[in-house]
Amino acid sequence: MTDRSADGSRRQWVDQVPAGPGGAMTDEVGVITGPLTLRTTAVAGDLVSFDVQYTDADEWYTLSGSPLPHHGDPAGLHGAALAAIRAGHAARAPGADSA
Repeated sequence: MTDRSADGSRRQWVDQVPAGPGGAMTDEVGVITGPLTLRTTAVAGDLVSFDVQYTDADEWYTLSGSPLPHHGDPAGLHGAALAAIRAGHAARAPGADSA
């Protein structure tokens, strides 16, 4: 799934990712584990938001530490978030301070 802005630039990235040991930390429900889907969206103010869901579920949860400034590389942050979730250990948005 790719969303594009009016100028044709990519605005959203969505990928499935297996959560590593300890899963991914969300603001709403705490840690989630198992097969997840990560949705990264470039939003106003040069920020990206990260949302995760159990793959094929209806509910989306905010990845803790989201949103973050993307400094011109939202796709790179999506890749970093995928890697963090794969690693597990209650993964948070890339670059977010740990709790």
